[in-house]
Amino acid sequence: MEQTNTPKENTNQPARRQGYGRKPLPKKKQCRFCIEKIKEIDWRQPQLLKMFTTDTGRIIPRKITGVCAKHQRQLARAIKINRNLGLMPYTTMMRK
Repeated sequence: MEQTNTPKENTNQPARRQGYGRKPLPKKKQCRFCIEKIKEIDWRQPQLLKMFTTDTGRIIPRKITGVCAKHQRQLARAIKINRNLGLMPYTTMMRK
């Protein structure tokens, strides 16, 4: 018995492998400040700024919070001003 190689019907398209498709992209986070149309982030609101810091006092990156680059810079500046004035801690004593 001889096996003959028959050409594929659609030779224009490359062969697709099963299971190697791209994963659907997650929905992009919207900037909270852009949605609320806040132009300037005020350093006088430490409760708002604490939402963007961890328990140990580190600033949460914009990849996680979804804040745009412009507001992330303003946010970091406002947090640093609050730390300098003593309204927010630089770090907390979590180490034993």
